[in-house]
Amino acid sequence: MQWQIIKEDEIGNEVWRYEGTLIKDYKNVILMDARFNREDGVFNGMSLCKGDRFIEAYYRMQWFNIFEIYQGETDQLKGWYCNVTYPAYINENEIRYRDLALDILVFADQHYLILDEDEFAELDLPAEIKQKARKSIDDILLLFEKFNFQPLSGWFNKV
Repeated sequence: MQWQIIKEDEIGNEVWRYEGTLIKDYKNVILMDARFNREDGVFNGMSLCKGDRFIEAYYRMQWFNIFEIYQGETDQLKGWYCNVTYPAYINENEIRYRDLALDILVFADQHYLILDEDEFAELDLPAEIKQKARKSIDDILLLFEKFNFQPLSGWFNKV
């Protein structure tokens, strides 16, 4: 069964919608399998191609999600794209996440870029929300260190 995955901007307007397949629903996180559905391009040094496989982790209690990116249908890991968001809203066959502009792009060689800090600074958000969003950057990087930059499949047996 296909799920709808809906990205919203910081005030809840739909920005992008695509389909994914449930891999597993853990207590605090849901893991999805999706395909990149935009045209090919290079994003901050990472090639993204239509049909690339994304394993996506949506957290019910954390202020971020993590997308693990593979070359097409192969096991060649390109890296991870991490969105700072409000905690995901998950109901029957639908995931909604409200994006807060801050992102981390982590490459397979373990170097990373923090993206869109200028866009985040311009958002009209309460100080408490901005503080939670900034803390999420540290939380994400700590997870990658804890799991030694291994694929997501090994993370959740320990959650």
